[in-house]
Amino acid sequence: MDQIAFSWLVYQQTGSAIYLAVVNLCRMAPIMVFTLIGGVVADRVERRRLMFTTQTVAMLLALLLAVLVSTGLIQLWMILLIAVGRGVMMSFNQPARQSLISELVPQNDLANAIALNSATLNLTRIIGPAIGGVLIASVGVAGAFYLNAASFLAVLYGLALMRFPELTRAAHRDGVLTDLVSGVRYLYGQPALRTLVLLALVPLVFGMPYNTMLAVFAKDVLKIGGGGLGLLTACSGIGALAGSLSVASFPITSHRGRLMLAGLVGFGLSLIVFATSHWLWLSLLALMAIGVSQQVYMTTNNTLIQTYVDKEYRGRILSTLFLNRGMVPLGTMIAGFGTATFGAPVTITGMAAVLVLMALAATIIAPAARKIQ
Repeated sequence: MDQIAFSWLVYQQTGSAIYLAVVNLCRMAPIMVFTLIGGVVADRVERRRLMFTTQTVAMLLALLLAVLVSTGLIQLWMILLIAVGRGVMMSFNQPARQSLISELVPQNDLANAIALNSATLNLTRIIGPAIGGVLIASVGVAGAFYLNAASFLAVLYGLALMRFPELTRAAHRDGVLTDLVSGVRYLYGQPALRTLVLLALVPLVFGMPYNTMLAVFAKDVLKIGGGGLGLLTACSGIGALAGSLSVASFPITSHRGRLMLAGLVGFGLSLIVFATSHWLWLSLLALMAIGVSQQVYMTTNNTLIQTYVDKEYRGRILSTLFLNRGMVPLGTMIAGFGTATFGAPVTITGMAAVLVLMALAATIIAPAARKIQ
């Protein structure tokens, strides 16, 4: 909801699509810089308290933005600074949030909990933009920002209600940089865990850019126009939501390594079907299959990482997963240049084939990832 209002505000102020990209860069660049530090902090302090702090900062930023817009004082440089502030906040919030899941839920239910968490995120991507559009039309952009600021009160109340077993944390006498290097060394010394982290990051560079290329397929391949683009996007979201809910509904206690790699292969094969299809009904089914298999792969991968990482390093290792926020735009750039040179079907087919090859290579080169339970 807020993202729609934020993008609308930027376009109102500038009338430029370039500034939309600049604002997105201001939001994503701090994540690349501060996320690993956020993971160190998440291992050094109580994670619930850290989340309480980050969510309070997020509420104040939303309130500041609402006041600036409603008073007419808002300027572009202020929007850019708030975007940077949000990026820094997310860098510290996300490692703490992901680390909290394994503290809240018994290990046997961890896969279901992570999948349910993913399902809520996919659901908000479906209904959030619709609510944001209604709010912009009814109460204006400022009203949407005020509502966003108020919504953080529920978040803070929920955090205040949480109770955790007392955890003994080691005293941290070393500096942040030393702890960061220690986390890298730990990851390097765990071959299976290192493979899991690589499989969490690299495939997304080649897999996720299809979202951006949907506009090209709607216009030039399937020839269904803007309305059809909405249909393609909706099917992808529905598939992702269905995949998350499916994983959340069934107990997964064994062969999770194989399930993760099967999900990655399914992601690549479904993407190949979509990229080579010229029939709308087949493309819609392929997009749903993409959403389902992608969520199976990502949820199982996240579960395995949270299960097998030592508690002492959990925040630092999970923080590496959020580097994909900066890596996906790299894949989008590759897809853009490839589409301009070879066309969208060939480019996306080639990138999808890399996903399948990566899963097969992981099976051969790192059999520990396949055998992990």
